[in-house]
Amino acid sequence: MYSPEQENISTTASTKVPVKYGELIVLGYNGSLPNGDRGRRKSRFALCKRPKANGVKPSTVHVACSPQAAKAISNKDQHSISYTLSRAQTVVVEYTHDSNTDMFQIGRSTESPIDFVVTDTVAGSQSNADTQSVQSTISRFACRIMCQRTPPYTARIYAAGFDSSKSIFLGEKAAKWKTSDGQMDGLTTNGVLVMHPRNGFSQDSKPGVWREISVCGNVFTLRETRSAQQRGKMVEMESQELVDGSLIDLCGATLLWRTAEGLARTPTLKHLEALRQEINAARPQCPVGFNTLAFPQCVAKTHLTRSSPGSTSSAATCTATTTGATTARRGRAGRAASGSVPCAEPKGRTWPCGWAARRAFTWTRPRLLTPSTPAATFVRRRLRPSGVRSRFLTAHTPSTPPALSAPSS
Repeated sequence: MYSPEQENISTTASTKVPVKYGELIVLGYNGSLPNGDRGRRKSRFALCKRPKANGVKPSTVHVACSPQAAKAISNKDQHSISYTLSRAQTVVVEYTHDSNTDMFQIGRSTESPIDFVVTDTVAGSQSNADTQSVQSTISRFACRIMCQRTPPYTARIYAAGFDSSKSIFLGEKAAKWKTSDGQMDGLTTNGVLVMHPRNGFSQDSKPGVWREISVCGNVFTLRETRSAQQRGKMVEMESQELVDGSLIDLCGATLLWRTAEGLARTPTLKHLEALRQEINAARPQCPVGFNTLAFPQCVAKTHLTRSSPGSTSSAATCTATTTGATTARRGRAGRAASGSVPCAEPKGRTWPCGWAARRAFTWTRPRLLTPSTPAATFVRRRLRPSGVRSRFLTAHTPSTPPALSAPSS
């Protein structure tokens, strides 16, 4: 999220609170990218009111080979969209400044016009190194969102985004057409899909129907295939306006849109703490060891530090405790484990993690098997304050050969 000191946030003079339109959240990362949030490449992005409006709106339409069209394409201070119908015919639509809207662009490119850099979502069993060789399906300039600067701060989504030269080019292979009112429209290669939930973003929400958004913001049904040149049917009863809980599919990453009003109704830390106390009051038990569980408070750390072999660190560390006889049984093992994370509640033993957990693994050395040790049992024990569930014994009982009988005389 942006801070009030950043230049793309407008704050009110009285409260100094940024005017937030909403947030985009990348699904699949649980709030943090694998390599961490860096600059514009992050797992969530807050759309806030800019100090100066940078929105654009369509203006003049030019036909190719005319001086006006050539000037519009070459002018880097002028936003334009070029529709290549054939090698000999191109239509250029000029866009002028709109003082009533703020524009935010999303895509895979790291160029300055992109406000929110989005990369392909990596599966849990894979790493970034495994997917670097695979070509990304997310467009470099995937989409743009236009937000009204005045209440109710409506957000509308459009396919494609402007590059560094403030231009959008739709080639010959891209789906494009001329509308009934003489304007041009088109679709990107892999398309931008949007799904609005029914009954709002609540426990009663139902999934809506996936639609495709065009460059001009019109709504269409899905194509037969993701990159087909034939567009779907236009849905005139629906709009490209984003609502709380809308999903945006960029063909490689899915974004969740949350409005400022919806975020204001989300649970706070006080609500979560009340639920934690309510669960502890019910005295839940482990279904395996039948131990009474007590869920402590989570100790959040604002900074990450490099962990050493004798210490542990995490963004949010939470320890679990048990009560009753289990705590007494694990007393000696709990003292043997070094580097355990302190719990918010003083009672009970803590669970070590990281290097502390590795050091807590103590294996007893088995005795050598000799002929003089019949049917001996050797035990290997892992010392860790983990309760009856994770303490195990591995018994090795060698077979004793039968006694030889004396030969008959």
